[in-house]
Amino acid sequence: MPGNRRPADSKSEKNAASAAEALDHLVDGFLRFRQDVFPQQQALFKKLAHAQSPRAMFITCADSRIVPELITQSEPGDLFVTRNVGNVVPPYGQMNGGVSTAIEYAVAALGVQHIIVCGHSDCGAMKAVLDPATLERMPTVKAWLRHAEVAKTVVADNCGCADHTTLGVLTEENVVAQLDHLRTHPSVASRLAAGQLFIHGWVYDIESSEIKAYDAETGEFRQIGDGPLPMATPRARYPQG
Repeated sequence: MPGNRRPADSKSEKNAASAAEALDHLVDGFLRFRQDVFPQQQALFKKLAHAQSPRAMFITCADSRIVPELITQSEPGDLFVTRNVGNVVPPYGQMNGGVSTAIEYAVAALGVQHIIVCGHSDCGAMKAVLDPATLERMPTVKAWLRHAEVAKTVVADNCGCADHTTLGVLTEENVVAQLDHLRTHPSVASRLAAGQLFIHGWVYDIESSEIKAYDAETGEFRQIGDGPLPMATPRARYPQG
């Protein structure tokens, strides 16, 4: 009956319109890529069609604001990218899922020379680690972020920082924690010992575009571009000639 009809601007109709607009944006983007971008780089895509040889693996957050290829100005084929909530690297053996599989493949099959673990400012995952009550309706996210508990404990026991700086310190400590987890993976540990692999811990600031990198010798994060590049790689014990 007409009297029971919902208003034309109902919430469901607005959601449907918004969803359609979002999909149209993606499709239009693909069509522009195919028409304008692909022809200019067709030789590159032809080269990549049957093989890849990335020299670096980039492990970062699934946050939509973080685009590794844009930040590093990389071409297709340059980066082997793995993304997840909180740029987590589970310790070897605890969860043989997508991240562990990607690491093993990147190191053992592709022979990447660098692995970068990159956190970022205003990270929702780190906010949730600080306020776990927000995850009560997201049990899988809550379980996943237990891999960041070590960073939370380090900050709580040692930081002594004010509330407005806690998120930034936690974000950095989480990167350090995930680097420690990364070193438990046998393929990574072996290549590190041989001096054939280098690991890096970065934190990207969305608003300023600055990146701070972890310096394992000093235990500090320093801005990239300000002096020598900070390195998180341990000394090789069995360097190859």
